[in-house]
Amino acid sequence: MEEKMPLIGDKFPKLEVQTTKGKMKIPDAFRGKWFVLFSHPADFTPVCTTEFVAFQKRFDEFKKLNCELIGLSVDQVFSHLKWEEWIREKLKVEIKFPIIADTGKVASTLGLIHPGKGTNTVRAVFFVDPKETIRAILYYPQELGRNMDEILRMVKGFQISDKEGVAIPANWPNNELIKDKVIIPPASDEKTAKKRLKEYDCYDWWFCHKKL
Repeated sequence: MEEKMPLIGDKFPKLEVQTTKGKMKIPDAFRGKWFVLFSHPADFTPVCTTEFVAFQKRFDEFKKLNCELIGLSVDQVFSHLKWEEWIREKLKVEIKFPIIADTGKVASTLGLIHPGKGTNTVRAVFFVDPKETIRAILYYPQELGRNMDEILRMVKGFQISDKEGVAIPANWPNNELIKDKVIIPPASDEKTAKKRLKEYDCYDWWFCHKKL
């Protein structure tokens, strides 16, 4: 029976994995925290190396958001360890987050195997909240490296949206219309719509915004 690929809104599947930091059960290991799981095609490849350095450079920023990082590829654990060692020696960057050494089972469960590329995984990113719910999934092809500032922005945006009950505009916090303000969800009745126009800055009753 083919496993259903998890979707936004699904609970993250329970997995037991071997990582560079030892065996882990996810999402249990990150209970009460956000985590970002990201897959890469293979160790000792140039684009993946730039990505791992970029993730590590922002490691402390993710930590401040109560968000953990965990990598994954279909490589053996000794390959991950040697690659980490190469990055540390050649690039002077120590990778502090765990990397899953996958046999292909985890990648299959999460729908990460690149079509027509053997066992290579796509560049996928799963955003998982403290309730173990998948909030977003990004997919990139092998030839395009990810933007880690966007991944960080998304975690911040989700946390603000959850806390404040608001929506986050395009390119936030540098939106072309409302800059770093956030959007009030549209009113669902006439009375609330009229009230909103007095309470907030609005372009119209359905487009109101506020400063955080």
